[in-house]
Amino acid sequence: MPADKLIPDSPSDEAYAVDEDQGEVLTLADPIAQFSEWLALAGRTEPNDPNAMALATADAAGMPDVRMVLLKDIDAAGLTFYTNTMSAKGGQLAANPQAAICFHWKTIRRQVRFRGPVAPVSAEEADAYFRTRSRGSRIGAWASDQSRPMEGRFALEKKVAATTAEFGLKEIPRPPHWSGYRLTPLQVEFWVNRPFRLHDRLVFRREDASQPWRTEKLFP
Repeated sequence: MPADKLIPDSPSDEAYAVDEDQGEVLTLADPIAQFSEWLALAGRTEPNDPNAMALATADAAGMPDVRMVLLKDIDAAGLTFYTNTMSAKGGQLAANPQAAICFHWKTIRRQVRFRGPVAPVSAEEADAYFRTRSRGSRIGAWASDQSRPMEGRFALEKKVAATTAEFGLKEIPRPPHWSGYRLTPLQVEFWVNRPFRLHDRLVFRREDASQPWRTEKLFP
């Protein structure tokens, strides 16, 4: 093994075996309700952004991409996040409107994965959420050409200053290139840490949003 190895070895099975067993934590038949319960628990234990999620998309050629974004709403219709629609993720979702999402909470040692089609939210929904953002964030949404090349930090600061001057004390509307997307889950997988790496995995599947959920356990 190289002496300069950067990633430490995993704990031994003996050390891992003493991890506390969490007991039965998969108690609800509705995956959205189960996820919401776990998210609320993570909100009380995670030091930062319990709603942070890895969002994976792919372009028209199938090349995958992934980044961290923030979940802003979840209900029976799906999971909603917001972004510049001209960004890399926006372009990929226009070409290939499906995605995968992963939440991992270290403090409670649980993970949830979602897969499904993605569609834009309504203009009314996007407007309503945009109004809740801080004024600085609303200015930033106008000033940033997200994902496109930038000559330097000063170029961004100039655009922020120009946008701030343009709006002055006026209300800042939502930019036409900024909106939200909703992933409608067709698959949801729950993962729970267990001793000896014998983790629990429970997956919910359905053919489309009108169908009932089917469940099955998976080997860890």
